[in-house]
Amino acid sequence: MQILINTDNHIGGDTKLIERAEATISSVLDRFGDQVTRVEAHLSDQNADKGGPGDKQCVLEARIAGQQPVAVTNRAESADAAVGGAVDSMAHLLDSRFGRLHHTKGGASIRHMSPE
Repeated sequence: MQILINTDNHIGGDTKLIERAEATISSVLDRFGDQVTRVEAHLSDQNADKGGPGDKQCVLEARIAGQQPVAVTNRAESADAAVGGAVDSMAHLLDSRFGRLHHTKGGASIRHMSPE
């Protein structure tokens, strides 16, 4: 799974922030490595230099093999918290998506059961 981190002009895209974001994404979403080909994180500061509550935003987009990409958004006080919240939301979304794909409703049909 490839991980890309993008930042706007108001969030310093220093190597420490990028490494922390990659580590957070990797630690939570690695279990989807077979299904997810790429994850992109877009970090932005909604209020620029003004500050304020919940002004850091992380949009997380996951490219799923053979399906349309999915995205989640999270706002928080810091870039790290925004990434953490977005990753948790994405994990929940992917659990739901892949759970539905691999779950058969009910179970074996009575028509296909062998007589004993």
